[in-house]
Amino acid sequence: MIKRFITNKLQNEIVEPEINILLGPRQVGKTTLLKQLQIYAKKKGLLPHFFDLEQPQILAKFNNSEIEIIKILKNAGNIIFIDEFQYIQNASKIFKAIYDSNHKIKIICSGSSSIEIHKHLKESLAGRKFLFRIYPLLFDEIKKKISHYSLETYLLYGGLPGLTHTDDLSRKRTMLDELLSSYILKDIKSLIKEENIRAFNHLLYLLAQNQGSMISISNLANQINLSVKAINRYMDILEETYVNFRIHSYSNNLGNELKKSCKSYLYDLGIRNSLLKDFSSIKKRKDKGVLYESFVFLSFLPHLQPNMEMKFWRTKDGDEVDFIFLENRKPTPIEVKSKLDNPTIPKGLKRFLLRYPNTKQAYVINENLTKKISYQSCNIDFITFENIKTIIP
Repeated sequence: MIKRFITNKLQNEIVEPEINILLGPRQVGKTTLLKQLQIYAKKKGLLPHFFDLEQPQILAKFNNSEIEIIKILKNAGNIIFIDEFQYIQNASKIFKAIYDSNHKIKIICSGSSSIEIHKHLKESLAGRKFLFRIYPLLFDEIKKKISHYSLETYLLYGGLPGLTHTDDLSRKRTMLDELLSSYILKDIKSLIKEENIRAFNHLLYLLAQNQGSMISISNLANQINLSVKAINRYMDILEETYVNFRIHSYSNNLGNELKKSCKSYLYDLGIRNSLLKDFSSIKKRKDKGVLYESFVFLSFLPHLQPNMEMKFWRTKDGDEVDFIFLENRKPTPIEVKSKLDNPTIPKGLKRFLLRYPNTKQAYVINENLTKKISYQSCNIDFITFENIKTIIP
């Protein structure tokens, strides 16, 4: 079993009263996390009970009145795990009633579609719940358990937990294809009109193709033959189901900087390559740089706290930095390169440091070079992709 960095945080939450909700796309490991927490709760002397609502016989028990469901949960144990809790009608009312009662019952639940979940959380659970976003496995998490797992395998097949148990590449490709199909059929079909499924598929393909590049909503609308309003809605759906993430440009109100542009990244590299139907070797890929850049973004994403943000920087003159990591609004520029022969400061990074002279730290992430240099009173660390964990907050 691969231990995830979020496991300790979730274990610490077991003794806290708040309702914990694990959100994320299909097959990122939410059910496994719940079961690991169930084992941990038993070891702590608690009385856990697990409800898997994708099992028809279990779900049938919840097709009752709210009073009956509350009774079922209160009598089940003192720590309740509910997988795919969005199938419970009026879930927020039920959870609130249990939380506010004198019974000391902890609820930990999971769900795949945050759109559906927000429908079920209409009644405010403010102060009663904590949300935890669950993402695919990080390369470092896999590497700790499967030492032979290579960076190239991760760049091609991503970090979905179900794929790490086999070295059969054909099987990995089939599993990714089926995951894509289930996302469209199970999560999306109910959210958009039937006749627009093909257009939605086309949008997914274009986002995969243009990953890491600046995207124009109007251009996407023209290519797909839909309105800008429809494209924006589909982009929101992708973001709210944690399948695609937009990042925006960094600007400190300087006139030459682009302020309203954005780039986007799909949640998993294997899913992206499956959409493009391209699993060819990194050495042969024209989009090698995109894969590396996506790897960096996806490595930071699960660790971002409320006081942190990922952006990029670009000027009208074409100067750019791949990522600007912000913590408490302080920028740390990050450039992504492939193979480097010497620690030359990339042009865009140099321009950024001249424009923002108070910047104290910058990174150039690459395949092979490790070095520390300074420029304009800023420390610049050249580190390899395998060591990215050393700079992640």
